[in-house]
Amino acid sequence: MTRPIRRALISVSDKSGIVELARGLAALGIEILSTGGTAKLLAQQDIPVIEVADQTRFPEMLDGRVKTLHPAIHGALLARRELDAHMAAIAAHGIAPIDLLVVNLYPFEATVARPDCTLEDAIENIDIGGPAMVRSGAKNWRDVAVLTDASQYATALAGIRASGGLADATRFGLAVAAFDAIARYDGAISDYLSSLRPDGARSEFPGQANGRFVKLQDLRYGENPHQRAAFYRDLHPAPGSLVTARQLQGKELSYNNIADADAAWECVKSFEAPACVIVKHANPCGAALGADAASAYARAFATDPTSAFGGIIAFNRPVDGEAARAVVKQFVEVVLAPSYTDEAKQVFVARANARVLEIALDGIRPGGATDRERGRNAQDVKRIGSGLLVQSADNREVTLGELKVVTTRAPTDAQLRDLLFAWRVAKYVKSNAIVFCGDGMTLGVGAGQMSRIDSARIASIKAANAGLPLAGSVVASDAFFPFRDGLDVVADAGAAAVIQPGGSVRDDEVIAAANERSVAMVFTGVRHFRH
Repeated sequence: MTRPIRRALISVSDKSGIVELARGLAALGIEILSTGGTAKLLAQQDIPVIEVADQTRFPEMLDGRVKTLHPAIHGALLARRELDAHMAAIAAHGIAPIDLLVVNLYPFEATVARPDCTLEDAIENIDIGGPAMVRSGAKNWRDVAVLTDASQYATALAGIRASGGLADATRFGLAVAAFDAIARYDGAISDYLSSLRPDGARSEFPGQANGRFVKLQDLRYGENPHQRAAFYRDLHPAPGSLVTARQLQGKELSYNNIADADAAWECVKSFEAPACVIVKHANPCGAALGADAASAYARAFATDPTSAFGGIIAFNRPVDGEAARAVVKQFVEVVLAPSYTDEAKQVFVARANARVLEIALDGIRPGGATDRERGRNAQDVKRIGSGLLVQSADNREVTLGELKVVTTRAPTDAQLRDLLFAWRVAKYVKSNAIVFCGDGMTLGVGAGQMSRIDSARIASIKAANAGLPLAGSVVASDAFFPFRDGLDVVADAGAAAVIQPGGSVRDDEVIAAANERSVAMVFTGVRHFRH
């Protein structure tokens, strides 16, 4: 059923698009009520408007804290049109129904995000009247349409123009969006207030965690076919993150596609030089730098062609026709890149099942001061039985100047570059992680083993299977070598330099082994466990 719109109340903090909406409503003969600054703005634009105080017959008071908290407003929103008793009650008190409510709330999140925000600032930006009206209108959704975001204005206005009102399905959808907005707003307030310490400082981890995520899509199934799944994004996603991707072609993304694509994308965008990362089952099986996308791909693929079959391939540079032709020679699940040439798009069209994603890297600042500026999550969350583990994200970068040479032999400049490359890749490999590299490409990757020495052996076996010699290579270990045996395995395989965190009670033993084997070794003082 389509219910007519005869009377609207507009009270917004963010005035974006409100003049255009109000002018369109007024042109349709819809009476407009408004408050404070919104009413003043509409009057300045010669749009007929009635002050809410004229409806309530009670002035705004307490510096605007009380203006819509009145039976004349909430009665007009909550009265059920099909109940004669409701309509008689509001008529007896001279209250005319409100059919359309347009409200957005004080900018609480933007306020508390400011470094100079005080508790007083935060408190004054907790909206009371707005959420109360939204709840009233949304509860009575069959009779009241509620707009809580400027993105809804044009569609709603078009619907009213076409039929004089809005259909039940539209009003219900708007009510759901309204309650979602209130839940997010209340969650933000709870997050902020429960993060305050007695001394006024703010904890990184609030006393109550209120996740605010928006569903992007239901998935066919989860990690396995018997599991159900859906894909959500942060309310305010960081630039250049997977949830901002635009799918150009291919089948619907699966749960595993998304998880692996995220691992590949986060790894590849950490490099400033042209790079390609290939991921299989959440681990990089090949990563390399190159002069362009095509050469980086060829080198990454050479690390482990077997595992690359059916993998996820990510680039941090535009993909051209040459790179696309190389990629489609094998079976690929997902390709990710900042952009694609027209020639590359045509190449991928021939592989209709390949999922091709475009993710803009605009807005990311490699040297930015905050995680968001660098396109990173500030926190990681892991679900456990009846609880959550929340931690700051592993965004720690190690620079050349932080490396501590602990062996008699020091790495060469070329080895230092490769050591930092290997270290960056190892950060995205499941623990225990061992990564052999040389000349800006991975040579062998050992991942996810219970024993570090087993990861070292697997990495060398992988390199041998790919026909990649390890003589003179470098090795990254995501955590310290607990015994010299792991160091001996990588030295036996041909490693000439090692990067590791250090910090073992047997560091001296491992350093002595490196000196004995003429292997250069540097400590980072940083561990990169990834489970």
